[in-house]
Amino acid sequence: MGRILAIDYGSKRVGLAVTDPLRIIASGLDTIHSKDLMVFLEQYLNKETVDIIVVGEPKTLQNNKSQSARFIDPFVQNLKKKFPDKRIERYDERFTSAIAKQTMLAGGLKKKDRQNKEMVDSISAIIILQDYMQANL
Repeated sequence: MGRILAIDYGSKRVGLAVTDPLRIIASGLDTIHSKDLMVFLEQYLNKETVDIIVVGEPKTLQNNKSQSARFIDPFVQNLKKKFPDKRIERYDERFTSAIAKQTMLAGGLKKKDRQNKEMVDSISAIIILQDYMQANL
């Protein structure tokens, strides 16, 4: 059984999270610039067994695609072409950034640390992955 990799895709930064090989624990993997993502994924997928890639799907409160979907749709199509042997799934990411910020606040992080957007993206990816695991495993 391979890992599950979650991607919180943004036009500037991408938060990544991954499960352990037994799919029990979701952990932050990295936050990287979006232009470097495909190279990072190629390297990571060459050394780790990943069966499923979950990409956060931004939606509005009315359950429609949000504005940022225009960046994510082409990315997902490219991902499917580049890694045809991987199962690619989209998963609702509504409120993950807000939940990530609340988590940081509840964890006692200082205001300066809570403003770290890379940390927010990483935690958002973990939340997407945890939610996906709860709903599908």
